[in-house]
Amino acid sequence: MRVADLPAVEAVGEAVHTAYPEDPEVFAERLALFPFGCHVLEGEDGLVGYLISHPWRRAAPPALNARLGGLPERPGTYYIHDLALLPGARGRGVARRVVRAMAAMAISQGLDEMSLVAVGGSGGFWATQGFARLEVPELAAKLASYDAGAAYMRRLLR
Repeated sequence: MRVADLPAVEAVGEAVHTAYPEDPEVFAERLALFPFGCHVLEGEDGLVGYLISHPWRRAAPPALNARLGGLPERPGTYYIHDLALLPGARGRGVARRVVRAMAAMAISQGLDEMSLVAVGGSGGFWATQGFARLEVPELAAKLASYDAGAAYMRRLLR
């Protein structure tokens, strides 16, 4: 992902995650903080998907539409902030390959887990990628700010 991609990334995000809007500054900050974890998927007619991910604190996902201010010196997890694919890009194994590549990224960062907040009924998809729901009572209010069914999930890598 490059800065020039951000308007198209925002457009895909708005199309895919209509219930979870984020300010353009959130995307720009993630790209600036950890460009190695920000990727785009190009299709014949332009950008059809993106991934935003970064090292983060274990069992402490950022709030929706929140800037980070920086990355932790000693992260405990590799956090998938967002994986968004337009409908035409789905069903081709792209997400599986992306998750595999991010697992390798996590391991290269010295991390032994990946985590995310599953929203919009996506928990089943993430379970097929090796993620399991992790109950953290302290996260209940934060997860509810996403949606009633939001779940904190993690995948152990070692």
